[in-house]
Amino acid sequence: MNFLKNNNHKSDRKAAETPIRMKIILGVIFILFAMLIGQLAYLQLIYGSRFHSEVQKSDDTVVTSAVPRGIMYDDKGRVLVGNKANNAITYTKGSSVTSKQIYNISTALSQYITISNETPTDLQLAAYYLGNSSNYAKEYAKLPKSQKYDSDGNELSNSKVYSTLEKQVIKEKKHYTSRQKTAALIFNKISGAYSLSTIYIKNQNLTDKEVALVGEHLSDLPGVGIGTDWERTYPNGSSIKTIIGSVSSEKAGLPSENLQYYLAQGYSRNDRVGTSYLEKEYEALLKGTKTESKLTTKSNGTVTQTKTVYKGQAGASLILTLDSKYQAKVQKKLKSVYSSALSAGAAHYSSGAFAIAMDPNTGAIKAVAGLDHDVKTNKVTDDALGVINQSFVMGSVVKGAQVAGGLINKVITPSSNTLPDTPIYLPGTPVKKSVYPVGTFSSLDAETALEVSSNIYMMQLTLRWLNAKYTPKTYIHMPTDAFDILRRNFAMFGLGQKTGIDLPGEISGIEGKTHNSSGQLLSGSVLDESYGNYDAYTPIQLAQYISTIANGGYRMQPYLVQSVGQTNSSGTKVSINYSKTPNVQFRIPWTSSELNVIKTGMYRVVHGTNAWGTAHTLKDVKPSISGKTGTAQTFYYDASASKKKNSSSDPIELINATFVGFAPSSKPKLAVVVVFPGLDPNLEGTYTLQVAKEMVEDYFKLNKYAEN
Repeated sequence: MNFLKNNNHKSDRKAAETPIRMKIILGVIFILFAMLIGQLAYLQLIYGSRFHSEVQKSDDTVVTSAVPRGIMYDDKGRVLVGNKANNAITYTKGSSVTSKQIYNISTALSQYITISNETPTDLQLAAYYLGNSSNYAKEYAKLPKSQKYDSDGNELSNSKVYSTLEKQVIKEKKHYTSRQKTAALIFNKISGAYSLSTIYIKNQNLTDKEVALVGEHLSDLPGVGIGTDWERTYPNGSSIKTIIGSVSSEKAGLPSENLQYYLAQGYSRNDRVGTSYLEKEYEALLKGTKTESKLTTKSNGTVTQTKTVYKGQAGASLILTLDSKYQAKVQKKLKSVYSSALSAGAAHYSSGAFAIAMDPNTGAIKAVAGLDHDVKTNKVTDDALGVINQSFVMGSVVKGAQVAGGLINKVITPSSNTLPDTPIYLPGTPVKKSVYPVGTFSSLDAETALEVSSNIYMMQLTLRWLNAKYTPKTYIHMPTDAFDILRRNFAMFGLGQKTGIDLPGEISGIEGKTHNSSGQLLSGSVLDESYGNYDAYTPIQLAQYISTIANGGYRMQPYLVQSVGQTNSSGTKVSINYSKTPNVQFRIPWTSSELNVIKTGMYRVVHGTNAWGTAHTLKDVKPSISGKTGTAQTFYYDASASKKKNSSSDPIELINATFVGFAPSSKPKLAVVVVFPGLDPNLEGTYTLQVAKEMVEDYFKLNKYAEN
C-alpha cells in the first residue's frame, strides 16, 4: 500500500511539472515574436520612407553611340568618301525588358513606320506572334501532352516547348498583314539587342511623316527615340571602293574573327567598322570618339530619360594622294582598252588588267586601277587591289635592274659593257634567245640591249656575273647561291619584296623553285630569272622599281594617305594634324654614270632608231617618256575541263604584257605601270602602250606641266 501511495505522489508531481515547462517554452516563443514584431515596427516607422525610396529610385548608366566616320579627300580637296546623314528611329533597350513589353512596343511602333526593304522570315513572324501572351496560350493549349511533358511526367524546358510552338505556328501558315510584318521585324531587332544598348529600328528611307508620327507618340513608346544615322557616300564614283574598302553594316556588326579585339577596344557588338583596305587600315582614326549618354532607368529596368553628356567627335579626315579626276581617267582608259582587247579575242583567257601612276620622288600614288576578268562568264569587275595582292611573271621590264646589278658589281662598266649576242644552248632544252632572229646582232652594248630588249645580253651578263662555267650544248655550272645573288639585286629595287604600302593584304610575290627533286640547281631557270621570266612580282613592286630608277636610286615607300586632319562642323575646312614624310627604304649604290647607262637605254626604248625598239609608238608623247616593255610566257589551265570526258586539259600558252615608264625623261615627275596578264601571244597588240600614253598625257594636262 505504501508503494502505491509513493507511486501516486510521483505522478502528481509530473502532472504539476509539465504545465510549468510548457509555460516557460511558450513564454520564450512569445518574447521572440514580440521582439520580431517590435523590430518590424521599428523598421517600418523609422526607415520605412528610406526603403520606399530605394524601391522607387532610378539608376544612371552611361552608354555610348557611334559618330560619323572620317571623310576621305583626294589631293585637291575633293570628297572621295563622305557621309550622308539620315533620320533614324532608335531604341534603347532596358535592363529587364520582357517579351510582352517588346511585343507591345513593336505593335505600337508598326502603326507609325513601315519597313519595306526587309522581309521577315517565317521564324521571325512566329516569334512575334508568340510574343502575344494570349496567342502563346492558344498555341500551347493545342500541344499534345507528349510535347509538354517527358516520359516521367515532368514538364519539358521552356526553350524546348517554345521551339515546338514556333514550328507549330510556322506549319499553320498564318496570314500576316504588312503592318504585322513590320512589327515582326521590329520585334526581332529589339529582341536581339543587348541590354542598355541603342539600336536603329529604321535608318533608311525614313519619311518626314514617319518622324512626325513617332515624335508625337514617344511618351507611349518607352525606349524609342529619334536620332541620326550615317552612311558612306562616294561623290566621285564607287569604283574607288576597291581601294577605299568597305564598312560593316549595323546588322553584321563586328567581324567575328576579330570580335574580342574590338570589344577590348570599347566597341559594341553592333558597331560598324572598316572591314577592308583603307577603311580597315585607318579604323582607329576614322571611327572617331563615341557620343556618351546617361540613361536613367527605374528599378524595373525601364528607361525613363536619356541625356547626352558628351557629344563625341567625328572620325579624323584622311587626305589621300589620289587625284580623283585623274583616277577617273585612268580607270576609264584601262576599261576601254581592255574592252577592245576582249573584243579582238586577245584577252579571252586573261585574268584582268592593272595600271598605277606614282610620284617617283615621294612614293605618293596618284592613280590606281584594276580589272578582274572572269574567264567563264566574261564578266569584268573593278579590282584595283590586284596591284598589291596579285603577282605575275613580268618579263623584260625588269632588265634595268639586271643591268644595274652588272654595273654595281663591276661585271660591266659604263665605258665597257659590250657583250656577244650569242644564244645560250643548254643540253636537252630549246635554245635560249631573244625575240629577234638569231644573228641579228653579233654583239650589243647595255644601252642597245635595253632598247631592243635582248634576252641574250642578260644571260651573257649573268654568266659573267656568276662566274659560271659553260660549254654550249654540253655543260653549264653555276654557284649554288646563283638565285640568291640575282634575287638580292632585284630586291634592292623592291622586286619580290613587300613595298610597305599603307594597305592590308599586300603580298611579296612568288619565287620559283631553285632546285629539282634531285637537289640540282635549276641553271636554266637562273637564266630565265635574269630577264624577268621566272619569279612573279606585283604591279606595285614594278611601280617602286621604275620609280627608283626615275628618281636616281631612292627606293621610296608607296603610300595613299598623305595627311590626317579634322573637318570642321560645316564641312568647309580641314585642320591638318599630321602629314606623311616620304620614306626612303634603300639607296641604290651606283654612280651617276652607271645610272646614266640605264636611263639612256630606257630613253632609247621609246626614242631610239633601232628597228627592234619596242615602244617607238610613244616617241611623240609630251612630255617625253622613258620606259621598258616586257612580255613573259604564261599558261591558262582549266582545272574543270580536265574532269570532263572528251575534253582537252592541256594548258593554253599565253603571254603577260607589261610596260613601266617615267616622264619627263629628264626630270621625272610621274612613274607609270601597266600590266595586261594572259594575252593571246598572236594578238599581243600595243594595249599596254595605249594605256601608258593616255596616263602620261592626262596627268600632265591636269597638272599643267610644260616640258622645257
